[in-house]
Amino acid sequence: MPEAKAEEGEGPAEPPKEPKDDLDEINPPEPRDPDGLFINKPQNVLVESGGDVLVVARVDGSQLPVKPSIKWFKGKWLELGAKSGARFQFKESCDKESKVYTFELSISKVVPGDRGDYRCEVTAKDKKDSCSFNIDVEAGRPSGSDNLLQSFKRTNGAKDESAGELDFSGLLKKREEEEVVKKKKKDDEEDTIPPEIWELLKGVTKKSEYERIAFQYGITDLRGMLKRLKKIKVEPKKSEAFIKKLDPAYQVDKGNKIRLMVELSDPDLPLKWYKNGQLIKPSNKYVFENVGLKRILTINKCSLADDAAYECRVNDEKSFTEVFVKEPPVTIVKGPEDQQVVVGERAVLEAEVSEEGAQVMWMKDGVELTREDAFKYRFKKDGKKHFLILNEATLEDTGRYRILTNGGEAEAELIVEEKQLEVLQGIADLTVQATEQAVFKCEVSDEKVTGRWFKNGVEVRPSKRIHISHTGRIHKLVIDDVRPEDEGDYTFVPDGYALTLSAKLNFLEIKVEYVPKQEPPKIHLDCSGKDTENTLVVVAGNKLRLDVPISGEPLPTVTWTKDGQELSGKEGRVRLEEKHELSSLVIESAERGDEGRYQIKVTNPAGEDTAAITIRVVDVPDPPEAVRVTSVGEDWAVLVWEPPKFDGGQPVTGYLVERKKKGSMRWMKLNFEVLPALTFESTRMIEGVLYEMRVFAVNAIGVSAPSLNTPPFMPIAPTSEPTHLVLEDVTDTTATLKWRPPERVGAGGIDGYLVEWCREGDTTWTPANTELVQRCGLTVRGLPTGEKLLFRVVGVNIAGRSPPATMAQPVTIREIVERPKIRLPRHLRQTYVRKVGEQVNLVIPFQGKPRPQVTWTKEGAPLAEDVHVRTSDQDTVFFIRAANRGHSGRYGLSVRIEGMEDTAEMRLRIVEKPGPPKKVQVKEVWGFNALVEWEPPEDDGNAEITGYTVMKADKRTMEWFTVYEHNRPLRCTVSELVMGNEYLFKVFSENLCGLSDKAGLSCNTAVIPKAELRLKPPQYQERDFRSAPQFLTPLVDRSAVAGYSTALNCAVRGHPKPKVVWLKNQVAIGEDPKFLARHSQGVLTLLIRKPGPFDGGTYSCRAVNELGEALTECRLEIRVPQ
Repeated sequence: MPEAKAEEGEGPAEPPKEPKDDLDEINPPEPRDPDGLFINKPQNVLVESGGDVLVVARVDGSQLPVKPSIKWFKGKWLELGAKSGARFQFKESCDKESKVYTFELSISKVVPGDRGDYRCEVTAKDKKDSCSFNIDVEAGRPSGSDNLLQSFKRTNGAKDESAGELDFSGLLKKREEEEVVKKKKKDDEEDTIPPEIWELLKGVTKKSEYERIAFQYGITDLRGMLKRLKKIKVEPKKSEAFIKKLDPAYQVDKGNKIRLMVELSDPDLPLKWYKNGQLIKPSNKYVFENVGLKRILTINKCSLADDAAYECRVNDEKSFTEVFVKEPPVTIVKGPEDQQVVVGERAVLEAEVSEEGAQVMWMKDGVELTREDAFKYRFKKDGKKHFLILNEATLEDTGRYRILTNGGEAEAELIVEEKQLEVLQGIADLTVQATEQAVFKCEVSDEKVTGRWFKNGVEVRPSKRIHISHTGRIHKLVIDDVRPEDEGDYTFVPDGYALTLSAKLNFLEIKVEYVPKQEPPKIHLDCSGKDTENTLVVVAGNKLRLDVPISGEPLPTVTWTKDGQELSGKEGRVRLEEKHELSSLVIESAERGDEGRYQIKVTNPAGEDTAAITIRVVDVPDPPEAVRVTSVGEDWAVLVWEPPKFDGGQPVTGYLVERKKKGSMRWMKLNFEVLPALTFESTRMIEGVLYEMRVFAVNAIGVSAPSLNTPPFMPIAPTSEPTHLVLEDVTDTTATLKWRPPERVGAGGIDGYLVEWCREGDTTWTPANTELVQRCGLTVRGLPTGEKLLFRVVGVNIAGRSPPATMAQPVTIREIVERPKIRLPRHLRQTYVRKVGEQVNLVIPFQGKPRPQVTWTKEGAPLAEDVHVRTSDQDTVFFIRAANRGHSGRYGLSVRIEGMEDTAEMRLRIVEKPGPPKKVQVKEVWGFNALVEWEPPEDDGNAEITGYTVMKADKRTMEWFTVYEHNRPLRCTVSELVMGNEYLFKVFSENLCGLSDKAGLSCNTAVIPKAELRLKPPQYQERDFRSAPQFLTPLVDRSAVAGYSTALNCAVRGHPKPKVVWLKNQVAIGEDPKFLARHSQGVLTLLIRKPGPFDGGTYSCRAVNELGEALTECRLEIRVPQ
């Protein structure tokens, strides 16, 4: 803030004061809702255009299971999150000690379009709360307004002794100029909205539609638009069905009941209730009541499912409301208790809440335990009780566990201690001699405890001499054939415990003089010696263990070789094992590569010995090769293959065959006894189905792996022979054959037919067509004239040619003369009628051989150029593209073959609409009737006149009305004419083409006279209804609460209608947007929107007309809530 300075001669300046927020006076902070989430709700804001706005909301997070999230809205639906950027900024922070979340909305450089109602909505899992606030933007003061008084001070040159310090006339003039500019700017803004948008806004019924339309068309001043709309919008139509509608919203606690009530204008009106658009039917849940004109819907035991939109419909009228079900907070009746367990024990924390099925949250040391921790923690519900179970507690599980609901929390401490291990029997020191056995043994209290043995601090590993065992609570370390190097300190250490058990092993050495004995080495096998060998056979995949006893003093050295290469491996699939006087060759899972000649050699200082063994590995054979299908039939297929390359060391004894349908996984065996041959015929197959086959090879060892599947094949057979082969026509060089499809086609279908011919007595068949014929007929051309020929037809499909269908008798290729005959269609045996402009297309079939000569004539003369004829071997076509009346007449058709002739005649008539009737006149008029007569039209359109249509018209209006239709006589009587009118008549002629285009108009009129009447107007004296304004109901003093809209009402009478002016403290209110004045049927209303403390005072209403004026006043007091 700028510092306050003291001017000379004015004394010391007062200390600066903190600015007081005017909004705190107008909108005092609301008390906190105990059931809500807000600690401090956003407050209403009044800001100048161009300034900055900061809105703050604080939320209590101590009762929330998760971090809350917030959304800011303008109006009801426009989310401000999408506008985050240069002007709209969002910020959030959290105080970890008090767990209070602070959310801030910052709007920089506010414009009038930011004015309106706002809403913030806080959500935390299943909890939700919202509150509304208002941002009002007022026009900014001009630059330099802080020094406004300084700018209007008089200058020293213009100031005289009697003049004051300020130039108030200049100040008032400046304010008037600003008001004019402000009003002009406001009018310009209003005029920017097109008139079609105003028409759209007039038809809106829901408030949310106003914001949507303003957003769609870019209208920023929503409040100004609504104010102007209220001035021009027609008052809504009063409901005819409802006297009282539903309230906008209802609230009920969960488990309680609620009553929704409407009042109807008629008790007989049908009424229906809807929930979210679905019809509600009476039940124990929903109870309908009728009490006079009242209709009541009672909802019992409200649940969260009843939180919905409800609707009441009476015919086409509707009343809407929303029901909000408030869920009561879930409290903790009994919290978990502190527990102390040891490692490995089961820990159960139990709590009881106030409602069954309530949602709770468990936390450990402030961290939520989720379902992802289900491998360690188990959550259980039993009615109102909730359990947290730890099956095997560990030291890490020590901590404080808390259970939270939306209405409370409870806490308990879990302590996990180390379990103590007792030693029931310790380890004793041992003194042993060479080759003896040493046994260390101890016993502990827990049989599940494992441990490790150490010798001189080095862990002992099991071997052939050293054995470690654990049976129940007893742990043993056994050392066979004790040696001097086994002497030392032995220790047993239990896992997970700070405990050790120790003992010492002492070696007692006995010295004996030893005279070594020498004996040559010997291999004790039947095949021992250099000249003999033995053969071992092993099945592939089996284990081979060859134990060879040996002897000799000193103990001989053993060497194994395979095909000359030494074997030395002690581990692996092929390994050597040595024991006292025994050497073993071990082969795990024998393979084909293990075959060969194995030799064992033993040596010592006394000599050496050798033995050789041949090992053969036998296996199942390889799969057969080149498996294929060579031929197929209707339900069979022939399969061939080649023997496997490797027979597995045993001869192949036969083969097994399997098949399956393509796409299936189920194989079916085709032979249960091995098949020695290399071919197989599979039968009982389904025609048209794709199959696959495979083959296995079999020897004495077993069955090989399957061969590769054959390519998919389909059993299919050729069709049967075509049927009913006949000769349809024959000429000098052609023959036309026809036949029917085969009786049996099969799954392969039929691709087409081949036709072949040969001379009588010959066996050479000549194909008549190179490409397959799809239809069952063919004209064979290029045949020798006069020859006798035989014909046959075969069907062809994917399986090949069918058996042929052969004609029983030969055919002589020679033209057959047939008498000409015209087959005139039945509809052409009488006059054929067409309209002018239509197309004439007639097909007239005939017969005769050879091809006849066809001639057309009209009335014995040749046809005109616009009449076209096209003739084929079997018919002739008569064609006129656009017929006219000149084409009418008799047409003759002649068909001639070598002196033989047949003729036919066709009558053609082309018609059109007739002309208008002639000499239409009114012959006689009597009463309300008129007689109209006329003569037939000159042109009847080449068709008989079927009737006439008569119309009348009043000469003043000239509106024509039909009087008669299809009237056949040349006269008619028109009745029911109106007295005093003069009538004209027109007549249309009609034939089969319709009414004539023009009508015959009557040359005279029919006048229906009326009696003369005179009107003598009554005399009366006008009454003077003028009166001066008079208030029938004056204004009454009122008291209103700040922030809540109020209205002042009065009633006035006067004629002419008086002009009404509202005043506040004797100053005209004018076009202030905060005040809305209404005048309806003499009732005057002044609506004050959200008044503040400065809106109180004396309000006056003045009514003025040419006869006088009237004035009424009242006092308005604005109360500020404390």
